[in-house]
Amino acid sequence: MLKTGILNPNLLELLGRFRHTNTIVIADRGFPSWPQVPTIDLSLTDGIPTVRQVLEAILPACRVGGAFMAAECKKSNPAQTVQLAVNLLKAHDAAIRFEAHAKFKTRVPGCIGLIRTADTMPYANIILESA
Repeated sequence: MLKTGILNPNLLELLGRFRHTNTIVIADRGFPSWPQVPTIDLSLTDGIPTVRQVLEAILPACRVGGAFMAAECKKSNPAQTVQLAVNLLKAHDAAIRFEAHAKFKTRVPGCIGLIRTADTMPYANIILESA
C-alpha cells in the first residue's frame, strides 16, 4: 500500500505514461471536456484541489521540461498569484510560455491526459510537457 506521494491510481497511471515530449493538462473546473483525451477528475468542492496544488504534487514525481499557460491568466489574476505557479515551474527547471487562450486550447487534443481540478481561478489551466 502506498503511504506517501501521489495516491490516486488513475493519476499514477497517467504519470507512468508521461514520457519525453508528451503533454498533459491540469485544468480548472470550467475547462471544456475533450472526449478524445482521457480525463481524471479530482474535483471535490470549490477550490479543492486547485491547479497549483496538483502541480505541486506532480512536479516532484516527473521531469517537466516546459509548460504553457494562457496569457489571459496574467491579465485576469493578481500578479503574485501567477508568479507562484511560474516560480514553482522554474524551481523544477521547467520553462513556461504564455500564449493566447485560443492557441492554448489547440494543444489539448494532442495531450495524453487531462486532470480536472476544482480551481475557480480564471485561466488557471497549465499544459505540462515532459522533458
